[in-house]
Amino acid sequence: LNRFVWDMNYPLLPGIPGVYMEAGFRGHKAIPGAYTLVLSIGDQKVETTGMIQETPGFNIPASQYLAYNSFMKEIESNLTEMHTKVNILFKAKNQIKSIVSELEDSTLKKAGKELLAKLKSWDEDMVQRKSKAYDDVENFPNKFTAEYLFLIDQTRSTLPRVNRSSRDRRAELDSQWVGLNAKAESLLKKEIPAFNQKLWESGIGAVRLK
Repeated sequence: LNRFVWDMNYPLLPGIPGVYMEAGFRGHKAIPGAYTLVLSIGDQKVETTGMIQETPGFNIPASQYLAYNSFMKEIESNLTEMHTKVNILFKAKNQIKSIVSELEDSTLKKAGKELLAKLKSWDEDMVQRKSKAYDDVENFPNKFTAEYLFLIDQTRSTLPRVNRSSRDRRAELDSQWVGLNAKAESLLKKEIPAFNQKLWESGIGAVRLK
C-alpha cells in the first residue's frame, strides 16, 4: 500500500497539446552512483540514500557514464525549453487572434494581424499541427521539435554511449535552434509586449504570457 517505485528515469519531457509526434517522451536513465531519495508529505520531508549499481558485465568507465548523462541532460533541457516556448506562444497567438477579430481601430488591427503572421510562421517551423496519426507524416512532414525528439530517442540507450552521428545531428539542430530561439525571444520580450502596450493605451487590456 505504501510502496514507491522509481524507474530510475529522469522526468518525462513536456509535450504539446493537440500535436501528434511519433516519439517517446521518457527521460534517460540515471547513471550508477549515490542518490538522495526524498519523500515529501505537506511540509514534512523524509530523506534516505540509495545506490544505483552498474549492470554486471558492462565494465564501462565512469567518464563514459558522465559524458552520456551530460549529453542527455542538455538535449532534454533544450527540448523542454522549446516545447515550453511553443506552448506559451501558441496560447498568446490564440488570445491575440480573439482580440484582433473584435478590434475596430484599423491601425491596431493591422499591427495585430502582422504579429499573428509572425507567430503563425514561427509555430509552423517548430511543430506540425496537421498530423493526427502515424501515417499523417507522409502528407505532413515533421517539423523542428519532432526532429529534436527523434535525436533524443535515438541517443537514449541502456548502454550509455553517444555516437558520432548523434553529436553531428545535435550540432545541426542546435545551430537551427539559435535562429528559431532568437525569433521566439523577440516575440516574447519585444513584439508581444509592444502590442500589449498598444492594447493598454487603447483601453482594451493585454495578452497574458503565463
